[in-house]
Amino acid sequence: MLNNLKITLASASPRRRELLAGLNIPFIVEPAKDEKEAFTDDIPWQEVPEFLARHKSETFHRELLPEEILITADTLVFLPDGEDMKILGKPADREDALKMLRELCGHTHYVLTGVCLRSNDKTVTFTDSTEVDVDVLSEEELEYYVDHFRPYDKAGAYGVQEWFGYASIGTIRGSFYNVMGLPVHKVYAALRSL
Repeated sequence: MLNNLKITLASASPRRRELLAGLNIPFIVEPAKDEKEAFTDDIPWQEVPEFLARHKSETFHRELLPEEILITADTLVFLPDGEDMKILGKPADREDALKMLRELCGHTHYVLTGVCLRSNDKTVTFTDSTEVDVDVLSEEELEYYVDHFRPYDKAGAYGVQEWFGYASIGTIRGSFYNVMGLPVHKVYAALRSL
């Protein structure tokens, strides 16, 4: 099953690597050289992760080989803020991480992952969305999590598969793996279609 494909995962994320490996298909990891997450305010929030995933693919540092499929992805956390959606990317430092976690506690947020699969003759993009409810944790508990798990490489400053997820996430509507960073069921379907 899909063993004849030449798949390259362009991501430095150990979670994405782990999730793609769960499909038991061969792939190599070649992180993109430049992963700037820049976008303009005129892009609707629901489209930002897919825009970033496509940008990562289009700016990949080399030409694709014949029969190669490049996978790029971007995960962001969105928190309702009145009429708007606040975008929570990766925290800049400890204080930024704590600020994000305080904002998430006691609220529902959305995790969106945009994915781009590209070969020399075809490009497939999609977004998966998961709704996540977070219970309230104390400041001491938030500091414990940040100081022990250092979630600086994670959108929204948390990993669902870590202590914060065990201690505070009660309900998830949608793909758990999407919250980890890659909706592998949709990736598998897209690879089959290619």
